[in-house]
Amino acid sequence: MTSEHIDVRQHILDTAKPIILGKGFSAVGLTEILTAAAVPKGSFYHYFKSKEAFGEALLEDYFANYCQRLDEIFNAQGSNAGERMLAYWGSWLETQSCDDRDGQCLTVKLAAEVSDLSESMRGSLVRGTQQLLARIAQCLSEGEQDGSIPPFASTEQTALHLYEIWLGATLLTKIRRDRSALEGAMQSTRDILSLRE
Repeated sequence: MTSEHIDVRQHILDTAKPIILGKGFSAVGLTEILTAAAVPKGSFYHYFKSKEAFGEALLEDYFANYCQRLDEIFNAQGSNAGERMLAYWGSWLETQSCDDRDGQCLTVKLAAEVSDLSESMRGSLVRGTQQLLARIAQCLSEGEQDGSIPPFASTEQTALHLYEIWLGATLLTKIRRDRSALEGAMQSTRDILSLRE
């Protein structure tokens, strides 16, 4: 791919993300996205074979950026793994309890909507969440090694359990329009990991 091709493709994805976070995938037409991106409608299919392929690319881009941010948190120098783990969940609490669409979770927004409609998009969600879970499990293992987190029978299962708590809390936050569920998730996380402020 040429650099111009990548730039326009990325511009379409970047433009579409806040629109889809606001309205969902099915409710947003290609015309709306391309008008906002100032890209001719006919050229969309030069970058994506279909709206479904576009949705898959959108999720892959989202998870790539998310994993990069997660790596920055989990590889931070000068803190133990328990502190890095709390920094991650604290960041989740703050981003998911505010009205800034750019920080909202695309997994929460799209999982229920697209998992029954598109196998390829569901596959992107599975692969993306597996990448996140692997990073969380790795940080838990590092916490066991540096003594900041107690040992678990399975760091993979603990990572999954924590992720499930936070996904559920994020959904409840959207329903209630307050951050109490996320604050509860933080307390549960501190209890599970035996971490205090």
